Amino acid sequence: MGKALFCMCLVLSITALLAQPAVAAVPAQEVVKIGLNYPETGPYAKQGLDQRRAADLAVEDINAAGGILGKKVQLVYRDTKSNAKIARANATELYDNEGVPMIFGGSSSAVAIATGEVALQKNRLFFGTLTYSTETTGEYGHRHIFRECYDAYATGKVLSEYLKKNFSGKKYFYITANYTWGWTTESVLRNFTNTKDITAHPEVLTELGAKDFKEALKEAKESKATVLVLSLFGRDMEIAVHQAYEMGLKNQMQIIVPSLNDDMAQGAGPEAMEGVIGTLPWIWSVPFTYNYPKGIAFVKKFEAKYQRYPTTSGASAYVIMQEYKEAVERAKTFETKAVIKTLEGHSYIGLKDEQQWRAWDHQSLQTVYAVKCKPAAEVKKSKYQQDYFDIINVMKGEEAAVDRKEWNEIREMVGMKHELDEFSEKK
Repeated sequence: MGKALFCMCLVLSITALLAQPAVAAVPAQEVVKIGLNYPETGPYAKQGLDQRRAADLAVEDINAAGGILGKKVQLVYRDTKSNAKIARANATELYDNEGVPMIFGGSSSAVAIATGEVALQKNRLFFGTLTYSTETTGEYGHRHIFRECYDAYATGKVLSEYLKKNFSGKKYFYITANYTWGWTTESVLRNFTNTKDITAHPEVLTELGAKDFKEALKEAKESKATVLVLSLFGRDMEIAVHQAYEMGLKNQMQIIVPSLNDDMAQGAGPEAMEGVIGTLPWIWSVPFTYNYPKGIAFVKKFEAKYQRYPTTSGASAYVIMQEYKEAVERAKTFETKAVIKTLEGHSYIGLKDEQQWRAWDHQSLQTVYAVKCKPAAEVKKSKYQQDYFDIINVMKGEEAAVDRKEWNEIREMVGMKHELDEFSEKK
């Protein structure tokens, strides 16, 4: 075909196409991005993995039901490495560059507090999954942060009944993670057990991510204490409990791990964990024990997808996603102030009995559980070797949580108002 003829045919083809009736372009499905700022690596990586798995499952369920206000949900992941500085940078990038209206996650209270501060500055929302320091919704509480899990105060309150009954007047020794969660957990337990005297009841502070706790454990053994409190979490707790077992400390003292988790127990092993006492806000077995249908459905879905049971960190992430969806749909908008207003004071059924987003501090008021780890032989026979806990005490949220008077006093001590900060005007 000659060049002139080819050009003529091309012009005629384009003209014919332009003459056809216009067809409206089909818009891509609208998407809302949500940020998961979680520990993919570092000492709390196991807890981070469970959050991601449960969050992915929640998004599958939400998108299958039509998304949030017709928008499909897309999770955007960032690794905090359980480092507050990294978490802060991640949050800034997620809010500014990804445009997320909400971030959730955690596994370190320092991380949660840092992320929450960015949420306040950016007029967005942050929900804490694993952040047990009382400071998260206490000294550092503000309108843009909500905590779905329990806190160190509830831990101490539910443990105290058992400890006062069985170890009143006994000597305690504390090994504590040297950051906000560890400090507040130790402080609360000392208050509830009347072991405030640090000379009579010594402590050793350890850095997050320590690989060896033998020196601290040697001090504990030489102290002749009856109760050893390990205010440690994640891989730190696994190492410390296992080393305590190898050093024979369980033969001379009761080990207390204030905040437990299934995957931490598995990491330490059934022999090391046997008889250890602690607390949790949720256990995979709770929905079956007390017949909570939503919890049962979640456990079964999670097990089918991942061939193991979910832990409390995963449960919290799943509930947060569902609660955020419902709050946005009640508000009929993603706008921060409207969503906050519809959350404050709202009662809900997550994966257990009724909870409430308490209006004046944004703490999720909820039932908490004190537990004792089962005999090793029993754990080894269980499915996935994941049935570690016998519940030894149950306490309703109204009794377990810090009350308004004490919360006001805490805020006064650090120069904070009795009300949460007003909404930021920043966009």
